[in-house]
Amino acid sequence: MDLEITDLDTERAERLLLSDLRKCALLLDIDGTILDLAPAPQEVWVPTELRNTLSRLEDLTGGALALVSGRPLHDIDLIFSPLQLAAVGGHGAELRVVPGGEPVVRGLSLNPVLKRKLAALTELGPGILVEDKDYSLALHYRLAPDKGETLRAAIQEICASAPRGSIEVLPGKLVFEIKMTGINKASAVRELMTYPPFKGRTPIFVGDDTTDEPVFPMLSQFGGLGFSVGRVVPDVNGHFENPESVRGWLTRIANRRQSTLNQGAAP
Repeated sequence: MDLEITDLDTERAERLLLSDLRKCALLLDIDGTILDLAPAPQEVWVPTELRNTLSRLEDLTGGALALVSGRPLHDIDLIFSPLQLAAVGGHGAELRVVPGGEPVVRGLSLNPVLKRKLAALTELGPGILVEDKDYSLALHYRLAPDKGETLRAAIQEICASAPRGSIEVLPGKLVFEIKMTGINKASAVRELMTYPPFKGRTPIFVGDDTTDEPVFPMLSQFGGLGFSVGRVVPDVNGHFENPESVRGWLTRIANRRQSTLNQGAAP
């Protein structure tokens, strides 16, 4: 599906969603996509309106709304509490098909010895923060952007001691994330689309970071659409300027779809 990167494609996705949300599946990355990035991962804030919008969209889609994140599921649930939505966690290491359901574990946790070695890299300077995501370890340098290359080299040196091909280093927005190979968001989304209520639907995915990029090209297998946030990347159908614009778009869809349903129910 070769479409130009224009606002028309965003409008096309909106028309598709408004026509019948129960024929679509909404797949949303979290950090940098529906939530604004924060200096530290623990400082992200979920606006009340977004919680309400996600809850309404979860109902309007019949449960076919999933959060797709590098964060583990328990972290996702804490951030969005009391919501407990379908989700892909740990970059595909965890998969929860239905809201509140038991997750399927698809990947191995990172070796704790390797984690400790990597966590010690915070000694490279103030502003380097470590985030343990169970299945991966993230080293953020948003508060120390000048340390990026030094941190990259130190990570590569440590990971070189692991069995060849067993470890993957994912560069992101002022962060390096280290995880076991063999799992990613794209494979998890592909699996998610084989289960009800996602099966047979048109997926619409929104993501912002390099870890989201493998998802975009595989959406065409399901006739889906993909949208990036903050920048245009290959294989997307359009893009949003920032998370605020994504939140506004989702709220508009929920409001308009609810209004259409209310009108249809009126005597």
